[in-house]
Amino acid sequence: MSKNSGSFKRVFESLFATIAIVVAFLFAWFLYENVMGSPVNFEGGNPKGAALPGNYMGIVYKGGPIVPILMTCVLTLVIFVIERFLTLTKVKGKGSLDGFVADIQTLTAKDKIEDAIKACDVQKGSLANVVKAGLLRYRDLEKDQTLEKDQKITSMKQALEEASALELPMLSKNMVILSTLASISVLIGLIGTVLGMIRAFAALAQAGAPDALALATGISEALINTAFGITGSTLAIVFYNFFSSKIDGYTFKIDEAGFSLTQTFAASIRK
Repeated sequence: MSKNSGSFKRVFESLFATIAIVVAFLFAWFLYENVMGSPVNFEGGNPKGAALPGNYMGIVYKGGPIVPILMTCVLTLVIFVIERFLTLTKVKGKGSLDGFVADIQTLTAKDKIEDAIKACDVQKGSLANVVKAGLLRYRDLEKDQTLEKDQKITSMKQALEEASALELPMLSKNMVILSTLASISVLIGLIGTVLGMIRAFAALAQAGAPDALALATGISEALINTAFGITGSTLAIVFYNFFSSKIDGYTFKIDEAGFSLTQTFAASIRK
């Protein structure tokens, strides 16, 4: 049962991005067609006509079929911002990372390895997992009388590197989606803008008096898509940089703790 549950979890995690994007698109399309495109938002109850004055639902609907795609980008961004917050909170573990690193340095300096391992179990998180792997190897190597000093230090470094290699991918997972949204949101908005301007100029090119409704619709489509695209791209850039800064901080702490643990171990061998 546990094995099946673990397999399902891995499959879900691998498909999470695809599922999230599909769900976001379906929800965005539902909102576009049934909420923004509701007849109550338009003059004469006709979605093909002009939006009621001051009715922003109708105004956004007149942005055209690119709008639900841009809404999908924004909703996808919201989903993965929440996912990153939850994941990085789990990665951080409990309490202060600075305090945890200081406690581990103090305990290892006093050769209280078991207490340090217990501190890792309490703190949890990626940093604690890496440190615990190092401490377990530390404990085993202290008892090993067959290896030379250099071999023990190399084994210690290897344990920390292997543990880090397992934890670091979780830190940066799905960050590529945020960076992609930062790029494509503004480009999709630009496509909508171009299509809207084409519609506007087509209205001006008609023989006789220009179709005022078609002209207004084209300009509205252009401006709405521009606004959506720029908004989505800006938010994606802000959150990407925010999470990148957090990840860099966690990575530095992992490296700092690993280096400190290795140095303490090397010093203990000389004693």
